[in-house]
Amino acid sequence: MWGDIAIAFILAFIVAFMATPYTIKVAKKIGAVSKETESRRMHNKEMPKFGGPAVILGFLVSIIYLIIIMNIEGTLDLFGEELYGQKLIGMFLGIIIIAITCIIDDMKTIKPIAKLTGQLLAAIVVVSFGIRIDEITIPFLATPELHEWFSIILTIGWIVGITNAINLIDGLDGLSSGISVISAISLLIIFVLNGSPMIAILLITALAGALVGFIPFNFAPAKTFIGDTGSNFLGFSLSIISILGIAKTYTAVVIVLPLIVLGLPIFDTIWAIVRRIVKTKSIKGVFKADNGHLHHRLVRRGFSQKQAVLILYGISAAFGMFAVILFDSGIWKALSFLLMVIVAIALGYKNFERENELDNKMYECVECKYIYNPKYGNEKAGIKPGTSFNDLPKDWVCPVCGEGKDMFETHE
Repeated sequence: MWGDIAIAFILAFIVAFMATPYTIKVAKKIGAVSKETESRRMHNKEMPKFGGPAVILGFLVSIIYLIIIMNIEGTLDLFGEELYGQKLIGMFLGIIIIAITCIIDDMKTIKPIAKLTGQLLAAIVVVSFGIRIDEITIPFLATPELHEWFSIILTIGWIVGITNAINLIDGLDGLSSGISVISAISLLIIFVLNGSPMIAILLITALAGALVGFIPFNFAPAKTFIGDTGSNFLGFSLSIISILGIAKTYTAVVIVLPLIVLGLPIFDTIWAIVRRIVKTKSIKGVFKADNGHLHHRLVRRGFSQKQAVLILYGISAAFGMFAVILFDSGIWKALSFLLMVIVAIALGYKNFERENELDNKMYECVECKYIYNPKYGNEKAGIKPGTSFNDLPKDWVCPVCGEGKDMFETHE
């Protein structure tokens, strides 16, 4: 088993890592770039946003190779009672639909309702091939099997919901890809402990490997974005793999584990829906993008992109660890872990804020008396508002006299 897991990770990693530079070149040729005029972007220059195909390629090459090899060896049964071969075909067809829809969106920017239609179609295809949340059994309670139509609606809602949750949190360099890696690793640990189907373990491992191969190009300062193709693929895949991983494990604790692991993007999405409806006083407001996501709020509080991303990584990792401990050791140890995390955050918050305030002081050029204010940044030089002096590029110079950073001192 562990040899197959290693192959799934390493092969996906290598393919994604080698393919990403090519997607950067392709993005510029087909116009899949983020524009300077996009107000929600954190960059002041055009950036390729076509990294998704590299991640998809790494994932598919790894999985297809292992399916062929393991079938030849006779160690993977795709045509048994669970019909995993049929379910994989449904998943792959859904990925194709998602990819086509979102590649068009990355190139031309389609309307949200058109993208939602593509997501729904992909989810319907997946469900029609047998992937469903069909039963939830709570310990000590008699719970009937879910009605077929309720099962279908619940599954489609889960797939579309998680797809959009990962898509919506994709706002800073490396954010959606990093959170997805953390979620994938957390689910992998749970699947191994749970004795989940081998196919689910391989799928989640390949997904993690492909993301680790992509992140070096995506973490701040990014060379490319994962794009809607990538972020939709991540959410779509995580939602389906989580269903396959908990199949035939009918306890309430296991059923809620994917909800906990994906807690950060789920919370951010629910809050975004509520916020937009309240702000616009219309259900249509859900489709109107805004700057109210968690990552936007952290940056507005003066944190740099890297700081905001690392903070959200930490929160996502805490959710993942909570889910693992809950499954492996029970509710009391999980709650005590959560309490320790909260205490650590509370004790460290004031010092972190104090350091952040010091880092965001104004600095004055000793030569011409120009004052750099992190609140306003330096737009002409591509420096976004909220960028602290310490986070300025090493080659940044005074916009008035051209002196380097070493000629600046704290402005009182």
